[in-house]
Amino acid sequence: MIQVEKFEQLGRFRNDWLNARHHFSFGQHHDPRRMGVGALVVWNDDEIQPGKGFAPHPHKEMEIITYVREGAITHHDNLGNEGRTEAGDVQVMHAGTGITHGEYNQEEGATRIFQIWLTPNRHGMAPGWAARAFPKDAATSLKILADGRGGADGDALPLYADGAVLAGTIRAGQTMRQTLGAGRAAYLVPASGSITVNGVKVGTRDGVTITDETSIEISADEDAEIVMVDVAA
Repeated sequence: MIQVEKFEQLGRFRNDWLNARHHFSFGQHHDPRRMGVGALVVWNDDEIQPGKGFAPHPHKEMEIITYVREGAITHHDNLGNEGRTEAGDVQVMHAGTGITHGEYNQEEGATRIFQIWLTPNRHGMAPGWAARAFPKDAATSLKILADGRGGADGDALPLYADGAVLAGTIRAGQTMRQTLGAGRAAYLVPASGSITVNGVKVGTRDGVTITDETSIEISADEDAEIVMVDVAA
């Protein structure tokens, strides 16, 4: 089953430095229809103004993945980790037993990110943070960026959750096929461009819930950058 939530229907929050859309219930936005997919509980589409960001704040027992769509995000935490993650790359923070972090846009222009939260299946883990650059060339399948399903790609960042984050670029007129294992579901968002998923049209930044499908065929109606999370159904 392919279900599309249009970008215009997403929850929203805006202040003087943050323009956010919420694919699922988050903060003051509550939609009982949109509580997540499996271990995936948060997918926020954030635009952060230059020189601004999220001041230091704590988390526990959550896997927090940041996919940078445009610009760059700079991370600091109480463990001494510091790093800059730029467009197309990903960072993973294991909140574990507790971590305090801040995320800032130190660039000259706006930074746009997807912030994705997965509930862990391993608890009491030591907190940590890592980031990695990934190839940005067009591909015939999505690249695994972070994985906690077991048997992960050696280049993927580890997750303490039964899920994986994948991404890739597909050119207009091309088609890629992505296999989902038995008992799996997925949530997919085109960060840019428009696509067709198993015959269903999907616009830029729309959210797609995929259930009861063993594989999906993704065709690009125009050049598109795709981010997908694979979870247990």
